[in-house]
Amino acid sequence: MLKEAFNYNEDGYVITNMQDILDTISQMTNTLSLMLAGIASISLIVGGIGIMNMMLVSVTERTTEIGLRKALGAKPQRIQQQFLMEAIFLSCFGGIMGLLIGVAIAYGVCILIGTVFSLSAGTVALALGFSASIGIVFGFAPARKASQLNPIEALRSI
Repeated sequence: MLKEAFNYNEDGYVITNMQDILDTISQMTNTLSLMLAGIASISLIVGGIGIMNMMLVSVTERTTEIGLRKALGAKPQRIQQQFLMEAIFLSCFGGIMGLLIGVAIAYGVCILIGTVFSLSAGTVALALGFSASIGIVFGFAPARKASQLNPIEALRSI
């Protein structure tokens, strides 16, 4: 009947079923997920660079302290560990603050639109794990720089 209605023109009509619509929605969702992952990656890198810069400033400002500790016998691994822990703490603190703000906003939106709010422990663990790993990755170079300072050069900066 359709062929007769459209004078046997096959381009005159399109038959669409629900599976085609579901496939299109699935493809759009995957594309948006990839785009969101890209944006999140860029923001993690920017945050990591910020942490690295803060730690490099901390190492520069505390050169005398590092030199004094090394002159008194502190091992380079302990100094590196100290600065790495500071970087991890800094990034985890930022991660916790971001998590709290995100949960508060999500809770507020759920109340506004009348849906149920749920937060899984896996999501919280993933967020804190990413924060700690960013602190480790981007805090390693400043910590290494601090541990390799020459104590005599560091004490000259007094």
